[in-house]
Amino acid sequence: MPVREAEVADAQEICSLIEEHARFEGNDTLTLDRAEMTKHLFGPEPKAWVLIAEPPGEPVVAGMAFCSWNFSTWEGRPGIWLDDLYIRPRYRRHGLGNELLTALRARTDGRIEWDMQEGNDRAAAFYGQLGAQPVPGWIRYRWSPTS
Repeated sequence: MPVREAEVADAQEICSLIEEHARFEGNDTLTLDRAEMTKHLFGPEPKAWVLIAEPPGEPVVAGMAFCSWNFSTWEGRPGIWLDDLYIRPRYRRHGLGNELLTALRARTDGRIEWDMQEGNDRAAAFYGQLGAQPVPGWIRYRWSPTS
């Protein structure tokens, strides 16, 4: 299976994937602090976790799912918040995104939720093929430290 749990040695590559994804989405200024990210992912109290996708037969990081646990009071069970799903363009359309999402589904019987930018028709079609649906009637709010 081309999906594995990220390890400390993957921290640099995880940051690179996040920055590549930001550039792909139009944010050319994002630069992450590698040491800080390593602490958040692999320190004594990790705040998130990552699954890595590697194409069969190639020891290269092709993509990732960056996640954290959440909890639904309405369902009374934990679920997964998928903060970032990114496959490098060269490795798209080979089933790696599907493999990552299938691996996430195997980790919970609760919800798996994520955001998608409006107008991303290719992603919407991909998620629809998997049976995922947009959440009607809900608007996401964000309270940032700079607010």
